[in-house]
Amino acid sequence: MDQRTQHILTAPPLPLLLRFSAPNSFAFLVQSTVSLTEVWFIGQLGKESLAAIALVFPLLMFMQMISTGAFGGAVTSAIARALGSGDTERAERLIWQALTMAFGGALVLLLIFLAIGEPFLRALGGTGDILEMAYAYSLMLFLGGAGIWFLGVVGAIFRGMGDMRYPAAMMVIGSLIQVPVSGALVLGYFGAPQLGLLGAAVSVVVTSSVMSIIMLSRLIWGQTPIKLRLSQFDLRYRDAVDIGRVALPACLSPVSTVTTILVLTAIVGRFGPEALAGYGIGSRIEFLMSALIFGIGAAMTSIVGMSVGAGKFERAEQIGWVGAGISALLGGVIGVGLAVFPEAWIPLFSDDPVVFSTAKSFMQIVGPCLALHGVGWSLYFASQGAGAMRAPVMALITRPTVAILSTVALIQFADLGLFGVYIGSVLGMAAYSLILVYALKAGAWRRRL
Repeated sequence: MDQRTQHILTAPPLPLLLRFSAPNSFAFLVQSTVSLTEVWFIGQLGKESLAAIALVFPLLMFMQMISTGAFGGAVTSAIARALGSGDTERAERLIWQALTMAFGGALVLLLIFLAIGEPFLRALGGTGDILEMAYAYSLMLFLGGAGIWFLGVVGAIFRGMGDMRYPAAMMVIGSLIQVPVSGALVLGYFGAPQLGLLGAAVSVVVTSSVMSIIMLSRLIWGQTPIKLRLSQFDLRYRDAVDIGRVALPACLSPVSTVTTILVLTAIVGRFGPEALAGYGIGSRIEFLMSALIFGIGAAMTSIVGMSVGAGKFERAEQIGWVGAGISALLGGVIGVGLAVFPEAWIPLFSDDPVVFSTAKSFMQIVGPCLALHGVGWSLYFASQGAGAMRAPVMALITRPTVAILSTVALIQFADLGLFGVYIGSVLGMAAYSLILVYALKAGAWRRRL
């Protein structure tokens, strides 16, 4: 057992989690800030472009959550559990298994989009120029999906080794590169062709592909506990199952999240393009804040995975409670700040009064409830690390059901309009978080349920 793994299995939970979370949270925050910068670039093109990016945001979120969250978390969990049990040979085989499955996942999503992408965007309310821009953006994203998947998976491999700093550093560098590339391609800066919304998608694909190649090279030639060796290329059914039994249920997370967002986006779209643009800005801001919690969750996946692999279930549960508490506190403080000071951030994206009003009301309702998001998301990642996915599956089914049904009820029977959408979203996340809290308290991780 290498020194880093031994340290993870014995160090005090709170300082260990804070130290491991900090690089991840910072990197995810920078990455999300870059995403908001792109929204600012797109906002300079007009409210139609803002409406188009709001339309495709669920698809971008879906790909990132599948590759980095669901599948990436499963890879981190499998490698961490292998290293926790002292099986480095199997951990190296899992690298090849993960890369192969990532390429397959990117290909499947591309084929699905080619088959149903345009009618899907049309069903969400896309028409005319908005539909054309949204389709072009999405097509480029899925054509270059392998680069996005590899970036998420390779980062997950390093986190499975307990190395949080290197993938975090690469995320920051990649994000900082993406800003000028996006500005150049969206607005035609630095003499580049002005591609509009399409340029934002090109910048994501190019940057992701370049950074994934750099990180793969470190696995081959760098000083790491496990390496990408051709001699370990041995795709085994058992290894695929080990990743798949966590990844497949975890895929319900982006499906659940995106389903909720898509239905709510379609409902918001009925109130006009300004309302849709405002909702899109608010959703992006919410996702930005989520990045900090994702960073904590990524650390929890690795630490919990190694603890379970070593048979230290009590320690794993302790990490879960500590991480949930930190995430709730962070989410609540940030959410309240956004709700109280909307004038500090909304005008950065649009000066349209209707857009401002929609984004403001969204965050005033959703913001204070981001503490619930913190608990739910952190325990979801931790459950991945434990390889215990039954409770997350139940939570992921419950969330969209509660969110959508309550939204429809609040609009139809209480006549709350857009406020009904926001309240429904909060109720869905509350149900999600409570299920995961109950599962941890009931000992689900010990039974791997």
